[in-house]
Amino acid sequence: MKRTILITNDDGPMADGLRRLAVCAREFGDVWIVAPEAQRSAASHSITLHDTLDVHSFDFGIPGVRGWVCSGSPADCVRVAVHYLLPARPDVVLSGINDGSNAGTDLQYSATAGAAFEAAFQGITGISLSERAAKAHGVTDLYLSRMLERYIDEKLPWDEIFNINFPSCDPEKCKGVLTHRLVSSGTFYHDTYKKTADLEDGGIRLMVHGTPNEDAGPQDDITAIVHGYISVGRVRNVSTPLRP
Repeated sequence: MKRTILITNDDGPMADGLRRLAVCAREFGDVWIVAPEAQRSAASHSITLHDTLDVHSFDFGIPGVRGWVCSGSPADCVRVAVHYLLPARPDVVLSGINDGSNAGTDLQYSATAGAAFEAAFQGITGISLSERAAKAHGVTDLYLSRMLERYIDEKLPWDEIFNINFPSCDPEKCKGVLTHRLVSSGTFYHDTYKKTADLEDGGIRLMVHGTPNEDAGPQDDITAIVHGYISVGRVRNVSTPLRP
């Protein structure tokens, strides 16, 4: 039986990574896309409860791929697809390919990961896919199909997803795939805030400013990515209860 594959992202319907993922995924089943209508990065696992959701059919320009855009978050996209839009329950949800890595503590904010976790909450395999640099697609395009083939049918506990990150190096410099990567307790950027303006009402306007950071443990996801490896890890949701 052919797989039903749902794809979403947090970079919006025109994102190059979304389209490349959908094109590749066609070899594995029937592909449907439900994407947020605009940029939703750092929306985490947020969902819409007190406002309506607007959904419109959308031509992604990919033969054989049908889809919609949704006014909500990436997690909303998954929920709307599973509970209303799709003719059959998806076998897997692919979220990405994100513009920028999702590793370390950044996962807490990532709407790419949030959509994959929503799939897990629905009892569906969720795979989050990201690449470190938007214009360095060589490693991703070389390995994407084999990554999907390896993990697309893998079953996980309800509170876990697969998190795959592709490095930004040239394909010939990629050192391969490292699995079972740990989520680093650090982040790719140390964030501070800078004032950009004084407001007329006496307030101030701030903008986040990130300083690059590559300090992480030897088994961590960040270390794998910065040293030219594809990082694959199983990530557990923060709502998982502690066991005595």
